[in-house]
Amino acid sequence: MKLAHLPSIVTGILIGTSYIPFPPWAIFFCFIPLWNYWLKQNDGKKVFIAGWISQFTLTLIGFNWVAYTVHEFGHLPWPLAILVLFIFCAFANLHIPLAGWCWFHFCRMFGVQGPGRLWALPIFVAFGERLFPMIFDWHFGYTWLWAGFPAFHLADTIGFIGLSNIGLFFNAMALQAYLNRLSAKSWKLWLTTPILIFLSLNTIGWWRGQNPPTNDAKLRILLVQANIGNQEKLMAEAGARFRDVVLERFARLTEQGLKEHGSVDFAVWPETAFPELIVEPNLYLGYASKLKELITKWDSKLITGGYSELAQTEQITNSFFILDKTGKWLSPPYHKTILLAFGEYFPGANWFPSLSKTFPQVGNFGRGPGPTILNAGELRVGAQICYESLFDWFSRDLALKGAQILVNLTNDSWYGKWMEPYQHGYMTLARAIEVRRPLIRSTNTGISTVILADGSILPLSPLHEEWFHLYEVPYASNPQATPFMGWGFWLIPSLLILGLATILWSRRRQTS
Repeated sequence: MKLAHLPSIVTGILIGTSYIPFPPWAIFFCFIPLWNYWLKQNDGKKVFIAGWISQFTLTLIGFNWVAYTVHEFGHLPWPLAILVLFIFCAFANLHIPLAGWCWFHFCRMFGVQGPGRLWALPIFVAFGERLFPMIFDWHFGYTWLWAGFPAFHLADTIGFIGLSNIGLFFNAMALQAYLNRLSAKSWKLWLTTPILIFLSLNTIGWWRGQNPPTNDAKLRILLVQANIGNQEKLMAEAGARFRDVVLERFARLTEQGLKEHGSVDFAVWPETAFPELIVEPNLYLGYASKLKELITKWDSKLITGGYSELAQTEQITNSFFILDKTGKWLSPPYHKTILLAFGEYFPGANWFPSLSKTFPQVGNFGRGPGPTILNAGELRVGAQICYESLFDWFSRDLALKGAQILVNLTNDSWYGKWMEPYQHGYMTLARAIEVRRPLIRSTNTGISTVILADGSILPLSPLHEEWFHLYEVPYASNPQATPFMGWGFWLIPSLLILGLATILWSRRRQTS
């Protein structure tokens, strides 16, 4: 690797080692090496290559669990799984080199020089974060919640993506301070300004945290984490004797929880917890009748993940069920909409059907209708399955449709123990702040927990252990819309556009 690429590698390392579960030690200066290199270039190709090296490096560090996932979930051999990881690293975060390429040609086209060229950098990278379609839709806004910065409360106005965009401007201020220091210009103000802004944001966030939303209702929820191993799940889903093992383990833990804590409003099982099809509302047919017997015995309603099918295509679906005390649907099930590549579908198989035949171990699940509210008596549940929680628009739509609580059913057993459970967990919990609804997260192997509308995170489950816990979840029967559900969603993008317009206006004044 050429020494010229060292700044790109350094930025990749700084970014990769600052994301969850690492401490966010470099999030406010990690782009400085790359951006400083970009500013010196007069070739758009070099800008793109430098950005690509950074994104490859950060993805390899921060998302190395992809290889494990492809091996476990997609059932591909390790050499092919590692190859998929490298392919993922090559394309996952192309918003960085693409933003750099667009920035370079924007500045060249409009003759932007000097400070305007520098301050266009965070604007283009911010638009890249917002517009590039990521499989794992991460950004540094989530680290504010992970680190416990009180400013995370401001996400109900600008979203966590807004906090991430602010962090990009802190990088620009730090870079301006560095460049001024090199040229013996005034630099201390540029260094202290982001510190003061950060402290101010946290002061406002702390104040917001002291004025939580008003609640007038409460749920008693029993979360059940059965810690079903991957091979057990695969065998159970194939109809082997492990199907009974899986159901009996969930049943045993649920019965223990009910015996210890008494009646609850809902017991909650995770994604695909019930290892068989549920295709009709009364649960009379097939193996589903066993679940009906258990629920009737418990005299408790149940929220669970399981399988169903699309009537039109007969494709199997990854589904979300709410069952009453007699074992009947309270609402028709929700079918997962945002499917996991290489696990629930093979990318491109719609155009090239031979891919499905070449890799039959990869699923071909049917897609659901998008964000859906399930009515559970007087309760309106915003249903999420797995990483649908990573996309802020999905939870925003659920809240706009009237969800009183959000319930996320997840199975993270395919991702290992090291990084992904923490990344996925906190990215999911962030949604509760943006829409100020409590969020219940039930997983097979952890992290299971509840976050309240005021941002309080209740006890976390252990990883890869059997566990159950009772949560009392206050909520608002008529929750108010947050700014992020309306004008706040557009605030930061509007300011970014205004920033670009200001740069162009300044350039026009200089040349007139």
